[in-house]
Parts: sequence; C-alpha cells; structure tokens
Amino acid sequence: MGSTGTATATDASVTAERRSGSDAAGMAVLAACAAWSLITAAAHDGRPEGVLLAVLAVTAGYASGRILGVLLPVAAPCAGALTGLGLAIATPGPQISLHLGHSGATAALLTLSCGAACCAAWAARPPGLRLTLHALAAVIAVTAALLGSVTGLVTCTGVLLCSLAAARVRRRAVGLGGFAAAAVVVTGAAWAIGEDALPDGPTAALQGRLTGHRMLLWQDALRMVRADPVLGVGPGRYGDLSPTVARSLLPDGKAHSAPLQQAAEQGLIGVALLAAAFCWMLYALLRSPRSTPIALTAGAALTALAVIASIGNALSFMTVTAGAGLLAGLATARPLGSHEPDDSVGAIARPADEPEP
Repeated sequence: MGSTGTATATDASVTAERRSGSDAAGMAVLAACAAWSLITAAAHDGRPEGVLLAVLAVTAGYASGRILGVLLPVAAPCAGALTGLGLAIATPGPQISLHLGHSGATAALLTLSCGAACCAAWAARPPGLRLTLHALAAVIAVTAALLGSVTGLVTCTGVLLCSLAAARVRRRAVGLGGFAAAAVVVTGAAWAIGEDALPDGPTAALQGRLTGHRMLLWQDALRMVRADPVLGVGPGRYGDLSPTVARSLLPDGKAHSAPLQQAAEQGLIGVALLAAAFCWMLYALLRSPRSTPIALTAGAALTALAVIASIGNALSFMTVTAGAGLLAGLATARPLGSHEPDDSVGAIARPADEPEP
C-alpha cells in the first residue's frame, strides 16, 4: 500500500509538471503574438486591436475551460455544444455572402460544437448518456447540412468519426501528429494556390469551389508578403492595400485565409507565431491528464477549425476564437475526484469503470 501511494504521488507530481510546462509555453506564445502585433503596427501605422482581442478571447476561453472542466466535466462541454449550435443557427448563412463572410464562422462554430459534444460523451460514464451525447454531435452535423454549410457538414462528420475511432487509438501522439500534418498540407495548398504553383487541372477544380474572387484575395496577400516578408504591411491594413478588396461590392477587408492574411500583415514571423499557437494547443492535449479519446476529439475539432481558417475568415469572429480556447481548456482540465489515468505519453487508457489495482 505504501509503495502504491508513493507511486501515485510521483505520477501526480510528474503530471502537474507537464501541465505547468504546457501552460507556460502557451502563455509565452500568446504573449509573443500580442507583442509582435504591436511591433508591426508601430512599424507601419497598423491597427493591432483585432489581433489583441483575438489573443484575449483565446486566453479567456482557455482559462474558462480549465475552470469549468474541473467543476463540470460533462455538463460544461455539453452546454458549450448547445451554445455554439445556437450561435451558428443565429449567424447569417453562407447564401448572404456568396461563400465568403459569415459562412466560415458558421462552419467553425458547428465544428467546435460537435467536438464539445463528443468530448462530453467520452467524459460521461453511463452508456446511455454517452450515446445521447454522441447523437447530439450527429444532430449538429445534420444541422450544418440544413443550414447549407457544406464545409460544416464535412468537418462535423470528420470530427465525429475521428472521435469514435479515438477509442481504439493507443498512442495519442500519433493521432495529434497526423492532425498537425493535415493542417500543414491544407495551409501549404492554400499558399500554392495563391502563388499559382499548382498544375492547371487541380487549380481549375479548386477555383470552382473556392471562387476566383478568393484566389485574387490570396494573390494580393502574397504580393504584400513579397514586399515586406519580415514585418508585413501592418495589422489591419490588408483591406486598405488590396486592389481586389477595393473592387469588391461588399468588402470586409479580409483575405479569407488566416495564414495568408497573417503573412501579409505581420510577415513570416507572424505566420510562425500563428502556427506556434496551434502547435501549443496540440502539445497541451498531448500532455493533458484526460483520456486519449477526449484529447484526440478536441484535437480533431481544432484541426478542422485550422483547415476552415486556412480557406476562410473564421478567426475574424470573437465567438470562434473564444470557442477554440474554451474547447482546449475543457480537454486539458482534470475534473475534481477524477480517476482518469494519465496516458498522455501514449499508454493504453484503462476504461473509466475499471477499478484501480
């Protein structure tokens, strides 16, 4: 009994050290994002308020998720899923903005809601409640179809399937690494499209889906990157300098690609910081004390959000950035009285109802 108690205390100490390390890394990355936006704004008379508000929203969402995940491990993500679903239904649909505008926000909110519902399902112990919460995730995917959000339908379905498959994954590092690779591929494809570096066949196929207007916005962003690859043109100034935005009937001043707009306004260092923020969330999930299905479900939802943001303007909405932080916080919080094993380094998780040896 004494050796078991000592081992348990040691494991708890190691887990706390890992969590504090990931939290420190997150604070450093977010602080660097805020500081760099101020530096580039000072260099080019930019407007850093949007970036600072986004950083604040992620921080507040993450902190709230950590607190609520401790107190209400099932109810909090369930409430978050229902809230996100309601916000998505209230958000103007994609038909209003011709595949731009609010369509990215709708798909992102639905995706995060689906991920939260699946996280709540894996946190629940009764089989009936778990089945009900997975059914809620399926309802969210169906809602995406009813709202006309094809992207939301695809991403919600992908998150639900990844969540169901996560029960059989033994090492979460493999799954999270695959998510990171998927985000890199999509971002690289968007960059290649903007550079017109893809063959004519794929370019023509993608142009019909992404619209030629969006491709022109990406090309404008890359011209700004080439003009000043280090500092960019300054936060908030993309819309002022983009010829495509100037010719638009309903301009919103966005490049409709978070990495490309970040590169245009804050240079390649800004893109690196944006990528670091995403990698930090995956790293926090890797070190999370929660079970592997919860960590991988949250990782799938956040990766789907990264994909949506690579080809849209989802991160321009405070509800989306706050929701991303909230989901990450919920998936990295240890509930009070939890007996979930620390399988963050890849050990096989013991079922929740299996007694301790």
